[in-house]
Amino acid sequence: MRYGNVQVAKFVNHLMVKGKKAAARKIVYKALETIKEKTKKEPLEVFERALENVAPMVEVRSKRVGGATYQVPIQVKEHRKESLAARWIIGAARNKKGKPMAEKLAEELLAAYNREGAAFKKKEDTHRMAEANRAFAHFAW
Repeated sequence: MRYGNVQVAKFVNHLMVKGKKAAARKIVYKALETIKEKTKKEPLEVFERALENVAPMVEVRSKRVGGATYQVPIQVKEHRKESLAARWIIGAARNKKGKPMAEKLAEELLAAYNREGAAFKKKEDTHRMAEANRAFAHFAW
């Protein structure tokens, strides 16, 4: 673990496919190096701020009440925030085309750091959905 950071280690695990941890680690470290070259900032700070910016405060969950299904807004627990943020950033990077994964990941992390990009948009959409369904908040369990 080069950066000695739990969040980076978890991020590597989210990125890992079919148990190939060394490959996932290489991609993440390369992305962090790219961020350092592009911004001249501490890559860990950029990484942590990007995760913070993408982490949702509320989300909607389906709940059946008397035959009808409602989208009920609920607060997101801390560990789920981190997990969702990592998943969304990785998913957004994977959906880009035509570049190596490390580059796509670096771009998406920088976009999230600057409060833009696909992952940040997903957070905004989630919040908008929760806001729209605020009337059903009393069904929260």
